[in-house]
Amino acid sequence: MRLSLMLGYSGRTLQLPWEMIHAAEECGYEALWTSEAYGSDALTPLAWIGAQTSRIKLGTAILQMSARTPAMTAMSAMSLDQLSGGRFILGLGLSGPQVVEGWHGQSYGKPLPRTREYVEIVRQIFRREQPLHYQGTYYQIPYQGSDATGLGKPLKSILHGRTDLPIYLAAIGPKNVQLAAEIADGWLPIFFSPERYRNVFSPLVESGLQKSSRTPAQLDILPSVAVVMTAELEVGYNMLKPGLALYIGGMGAVGKNFYYDLACRYGYEAAAQEIQQKYLAGDKGGAMMAVPDALVDEVALVGTPARIQDRLQRYREIGINHLLVSAFDVETIRAMADLCQ
Repeated sequence: MRLSLMLGYSGRTLQLPWEMIHAAEECGYEALWTSEAYGSDALTPLAWIGAQTSRIKLGTAILQMSARTPAMTAMSAMSLDQLSGGRFILGLGLSGPQVVEGWHGQSYGKPLPRTREYVEIVRQIFRREQPLHYQGTYYQIPYQGSDATGLGKPLKSILHGRTDLPIYLAAIGPKNVQLAAEIADGWLPIFFSPERYRNVFSPLVESGLQKSSRTPAQLDILPSVAVVMTAELEVGYNMLKPGLALYIGGMGAVGKNFYYDLACRYGYEAAAQEIQQKYLAGDKGGAMMAVPDALVDEVALVGTPARIQDRLQRYREIGINHLLVSAFDVETIRAMADLCQ
């Protein structure tokens, strides 16, 4: 079982957990991944980390597509990849309409065609086969809008980057998962339940792979999984419930919350409704307590090392051999490396 470490995004201040970062590299973790919401960005800390590590790969989980043009994303990816000695992994995601329109001031639009166009443009830039020219629904390069000067010129990247620099897509909605399996090198699912994979996700992955005539081996499925090592299961569950309550209850509006929808697809409709109602009413404590222990146990690894080792088998049984670990301490990072040897 391969392991990567999720570093996430900052709170009020941006501080990097250097002891955990160095432990992950020493223990043979494959990659470190950073995130962004509407505070710290994902690239700046990753560049800082890259300068102070030597072997571990550097991934973004995720860069918000609405925050950057495809060309700017490709420029940043190639730059960081070359400076790190070819260690960069480009993880992209849609974010949600609240952030896209409320923070970045961009139209959310139709996310599926926008994602496809975005990835196609980035890959064209990586390949450098010809000057960039793209005419899509969302992106027209050179720009040809009513306010265009008419002076736009197709250009080719000055920097010669890796033509096969890997692109991962974050997705949990049915059509987004299918698209990720079709066009991406890797898929980044959050709140992933191994027990539900065959019914909820497997048909979508298979369909996407078939569209691009690829095999399962050509898609790296990298689910996020929080790990809490403790002999007290209730303590471990309660440590993770605030995060689930935030996403299911508050990361989106009523009728437009992808994490709420995912909980429903897992069979937790009543709990999801209670979590959302309480969270949006300001009762965050009540929302947290409404998160079922069973849901936490499905999407995380909680318990003693022996229990966690036993529950790792759920991933192996469905062919998952790479986990994006979220941990609270160095001891857990080291213990997971031992369990997954």
